[in-house]
Amino acid sequence: MFSSRIFIRSFFFKRNKFADAPNVIRELGKVSKDSYSVPDCIQKPPYYHVLNKQAATVGQIEIKNEKQIEGMRRSCRLAARMLNMCEDVVKPGTTTDEIDKFVFNNIISSNAYPSPLRYCGFPKSICTSVNNIACHGIPDDRPLMDGDIINIDITVFYEGFHGDTSRTFLVGNVNESGRYLVEHNQKALMKAIKICGPGQCFNEIGKEISKYAKEVKLSNVRAFIGHGIGDFFHGPPEVYHFENTINMELMQPGMTFTIEPIYSEGSDELELWEDKWTTSTIDGSRTSQFEHTILITDHGCEILTVAE
Repeated sequence: MFSSRIFIRSFFFKRNKFADAPNVIRELGKVSKDSYSVPDCIQKPPYYHVLNKQAATVGQIEIKNEKQIEGMRRSCRLAARMLNMCEDVVKPGTTTDEIDKFVFNNIISSNAYPSPLRYCGFPKSICTSVNNIACHGIPDDRPLMDGDIINIDITVFYEGFHGDTSRTFLVGNVNESGRYLVEHNQKALMKAIKICGPGQCFNEIGKEISKYAKEVKLSNVRAFIGHGIGDFFHGPPEVYHFENTINMELMQPGMTFTIEPIYSEGSDELELWEDKWTTSTIDGSRTSQFEHTILITDHGCEILTVAE
């Protein structure tokens, strides 16, 4: 989600080596107006009935009890399973709208609710961010092209808890620089998770991600944060993915939150598009993002968003 402390600049693509790439996304595609039929028997989050205008991510961090933790494990495992299923449909010629419908149907058939749907007015069930789209891409009618990279961000609301995860997929024959970007972005996430545990300061996450970006000569996008999660979609703490002194709180057993760094092969500056959701790099460079929901335990941390 957006950081409340990061200003997103609005520019047209600067002329550079990325701007003329054939797979650059330059405009919004057609977003279908299909209605989503959610059966009455499926438990829905409060914002399904009453529109929320923004996420609240500041305040006291929730320490979950064993019952809540087990609920989180179930929802996170389901989210991970839904994400893994996307491997079957991420291929050239498939539209992101078709991926959205595929995921929606599978979530509903699992007796869960797709958390992004109607959250702050979001019109679809998942976020699909292709190539230079950094985050919050809305599924539309553009077919995936050979050589694309696409982040699919899935959150499910299951038995009263949200589970949140995302992954960047390779579409067909991705060139070496694209594979490099995706590989090291995933490694950055795992390095950040590895340092988490009781007594660790939250700002160490951003230090680790920033340090690794410099080592591998990629840009670290600062405009989005990880967040607390539970029976709420977004809550405290705010998890910054860059070196900072903003969040100096210490991790404690029972805390659950997401880590979701974005790396770019070019600029780390973004523009917000007219739909008020889609954000792209100002120079047209590709971005990659990976996300896990984790739990702080007595002796370290546990990745919750792993399928059985």
